Amino acid sequence: MSMSPFSLPKISPVTHVLRDKIREKIDTKTKPLGSLGALESVAQQIAEIQNTTSPSLRNPKLILFAADHGITEEPVSLYPKDVTWQMVFNFLHGGACANVFAKHSGIEVEVVDAGVDHDWDKSTIQLLQKKIRKGTSNFLKTPAMTKEEAYLSLQNGIHLIMDDRYKDTNVFLFGEMGIGNTSSASMVLSHLTGIPLSKLVGKGTGLNPKGKETKLEILERAYLRTGKLNDPLEILSEFGGFEIGMMAGAMLGAASNQKVFLVDGFITTAAFFVAYHLNPLVKDYAIFSHVSDEEGHIIVLDHFQIRPLLKLNLRLGEGSGALAAYPLIELSVKFLNEMASFADAGVSDSETKS
Repeated sequence: MSMSPFSLPKISPVTHVLRDKIREKIDTKTKPLGSLGALESVAQQIAEIQNTTSPSLRNPKLILFAADHGITEEPVSLYPKDVTWQMVFNFLHGGACANVFAKHSGIEVEVVDAGVDHDWDKSTIQLLQKKIRKGTSNFLKTPAMTKEEAYLSLQNGIHLIMDDRYKDTNVFLFGEMGIGNTSSASMVLSHLTGIPLSKLVGKGTGLNPKGKETKLEILERAYLRTGKLNDPLEILSEFGGFEIGMMAGAMLGAASNQKVFLVDGFITTAAFFVAYHLNPLVKDYAIFSHVSDEEGHIIVLDHFQIRPLLKLNLRLGEGSGALAAYPLIELSVKFLNEMASFADAGVSDSETKS
């Protein structure tokens, strides 16, 4: 199967036609200038994306992409790969942290099988089946996927987001599940950013110092197999995961439809930077929810001067950080739409008069 990277969707830059009007609306609320900090920046970003001074958040969806990784043949994780399919089953039956957090904010959870090494029965009919194959290959020895599979993972994510099922959704949260995927994310991010693996490789599922040292040694050997790579599609093919590729495609699809999306933690950030290196305009549509406790996450975010909303020392994945940040996104929109202005409230605005 042959696919061209040039079939990626076109992303329009965010228009700034209303920037000054949006800023004025923010600045004339009954508060000191800039006193809502990051919430003001988020409100401005969402309003500019939607090209309106009265933005809205409609039918939010959390999409969890799940896949297995061949690198789990090596000792890089405390957990066996069977945990991937078992957690997918847990998501589908409402028992995971993601389900609890999502329910609190009225967010529907959808789970995508991007490449889980499992055969499902009829009890998982609600699972979105996009399986490319049952997990990637062991990238210590061979490319994780073929170039065609890398293209396909991107295209599957793009097409999913553009499906009519999401026509009334204008805000997405992305998360993932896949034992071994911190290893894959470390490899992808090291090649994309030039940051050494020694600064990116963390404890993942909870490795002790010896386990982390072993993981780093394995990944450094995998790096030597190819040497430094620069092409994002080649990097995805050599070291990525099917869930990482599909998330990257979903982000490109969301941006092409001028929809906001929340980036979760370390693995989701790896997917984001695959998308970013394919089209930098995707960044205008992204809100970075939190910095995780995975050691390399803050290093990558600092490298690109990105300031996420939260620091809660999370390292769960499954969209948990994006879900924790979502109420702040709602508050940003609500204060812009509902908070009185000085004129409305008859309150003296000394700052504008000075």
